[in-house]
Amino acid sequence: MNTLLFRTAAPLIVATMLVFSVYICLRGHNEPGGGFIGGLIAASAIAVYGMAAGVPAVRRALKLDPLAIAGAGVLLAGLSGLLSLFIEAPFLTSIWLYLDLGETVVPLSTPLFFDIGVYLTVFGTLSAVALALESDSEEDL
Repeated sequence: MNTLLFRTAAPLIVATMLVFSVYICLRGHNEPGGGFIGGLIAASAIAVYGMAAGVPAVRRALKLDPLAIAGAGVLLAGLSGLLSLFIEAPFLTSIWLYLDLGETVVPLSTPLFFDIGVYLTVFGTLSAVALALESDSEEDL
């Protein structure tokens, strides 16, 4: 499977998959999608890149350990739910902030940060599993 054509096309495929995964994650509030499916797509991109370039190249490209990314995602998702305690509301109550940037108003919400946390958790966990399955030796882990 590791042909010249695949190794050449893999970076374009991976970049497209990663951009699409972020799009799916961010549109998940109003349409189908969200952090889970976005994280699955991103982890699939990492698996494709691992098959093309090898596990050491993927680890160098990620810069962080995938399980550290997953841990940060769990922390972000949990903190987004805990913010509701400061307004004396039930756990995971949505909090919205509207940033006025001149002509544009950008809505930020705790569900958005929860989805990003889920995205990071799924991405980190499945990337760690994929890289462990693709590694040839203990040194790649």
